Amino acid sequence: MSKEIIVKRATKEVKSGMYINLGIGIPTLIANEIDKLGLNVFLHSENGLLGIGAYPSKDEVDPDLINAGKETVTAIRGASFFDSAESFAMIRGGHIDLAILGGMEVSQYGDLANYMIPKKLVKGMGGAMDLVNGAKKIVVVMEHVNKKGESKVKKNCGLPLTGKNVVNRLITELGVFDFKNGEMQLIELQPNVTIDDVKSNTEAEFRICL
Repeated sequence: MSKEIIVKRATKEVKSGMYINLGIGIPTLIANEIDKLGLNVFLHSENGLLGIGAYPSKDEVDPDLINAGKETVTAIRGASFFDSAESFAMIRGGHIDLAILGGMEVSQYGDLANYMIPKKLVKGMGGAMDLVNGAKKIVVVMEHVNKKGESKVKKNCGLPLTGKNVVNRLITELGVFDFKNGEMQLIELQPNVTIDDVKSNTEAEFRICL
């Protein structure tokens, strides 16, 4: 349920005409919502695809057509295929309007940790480090607390950083936060959530700007 709340709010960040990169995890669920709303956007994948569509039905699955997370996808009419060097040139050249990424931790300063947990096997950072520096806007979507009930919205990230001071907006199942001038600001509450709910589940310090 919390993921559905996050995805529904995150979709509001999407505007027709945008070039968008969706990270692994919760962000990939946004592709189906975009398709339902009929928004005219171009979804970009680091492995060389511009024009990702919704997840395929059983009959549409093509094992050769995957996103950066190795999930099978569809391609919209007019999609383009290219090598990863060209794909990263798009990111580094500032041609991606919006990157919606998952997060393991976000600090009150807009630092992001989203690619590894120490002592756990990871395949690599992928495109995350390039995206947080190359995309015009970074929106992070994640659940507010971990499986132990501990806040993932921290004073300082304890996990290895993907980037420092890179998050523009954070969306969780409790609220929406912006990061401006070194300050974390609560700008929206999710439905049926109170300020006390947010405070009790947030380690970070933030200003209320509702």
